[in-house]
Amino acid sequence: MSDVLQPYSHKATGWRLFLKTVFARAYPRVIGQQREKSWMFFEIFMPMLGVASYVFVYRAIGAPEEYVGFVVMGGAMTAFWMNVLWSMSSQLYWEKEQGNLALYIMAPNSMMAVLLGMALGGLVASSLRAIVIVVLGSLLFQVQYVVTDFIQLLAVFLLAMTALYGMGMMTASLFLLLGREAWHLSNLAQEPIYLASGFYFPIKHLPFWVAAAASIIPLSLGLDAMRQLIFPSGFALGFLNVSLEIMILVGLCVVFLVGASLLLGYMEKLAIREGRLTESRR
Repeated sequence: MSDVLQPYSHKATGWRLFLKTVFARAYPRVIGQQREKSWMFFEIFMPMLGVASYVFVYRAIGAPEEYVGFVVMGGAMTAFWMNVLWSMSSQLYWEKEQGNLALYIMAPNSMMAVLLGMALGGLVASSLRAIVIVVLGSLLFQVQYVVTDFIQLLAVFLLAMTALYGMGMMTASLFLLLGREAWHLSNLAQEPIYLASGFYFPIKHLPFWVAAAASIIPLSLGLDAMRQLIFPSGFALGFLNVSLEIMILVGLCVVFLVGASLLLGYMEKLAIREGRLTESRR
């Protein structure tokens, strides 16, 4: 009799539900990259063209050889920025257009878990693309690396990725609330971020207050710190001290993750109160 009364299934709650949601949302992104091999080719080949063009320009004007390494590193990091811009910031808007957003809102899982799963799934694909760009760029252009502090380098990368994907979660809510303007904002943000973040040159060459304002983008300080840690003349071309940049990245992690949680909570309350997500500005 007791066997009959026992539940035949276990309902995941709390952190188990959170982790299962993260895994379930990351899985299709990881598998999808393997099923569409042509995407991987173009996502690697096209950025390599941009990297090569900057390398040839720097060598034509006689720039220091370290700038070639700066370009290769910047080209690799564009993979993460493009993933955040198109696969996170705009994701909830596209899910709404496809009719899936209502299912996310009604599901008992956290929206933070859904977006974190998207982030981790995209991070795997972006990391593979970044590694290939670094390897190919280093071999083609004979880039030499000298890692001065591996622990700091790892910490900078992890903090930069955490802050960057936290920013992606936060802007996902903003883009959704803005409606159709999300597409235009995504296009508008792409090239200015390349300039402000110093993907292909040290941000130290920007006016101080411009570089300081650009530091709100985690990749700006992340790239600057990593270049200081893996190139011999990196410290001379760095914007701020590496330790200070690490502390700022920690602060950005907190700000963006808290902001993402608040905005996602507001979005869910808005959906529940109105029964729909409007296209109007709020």
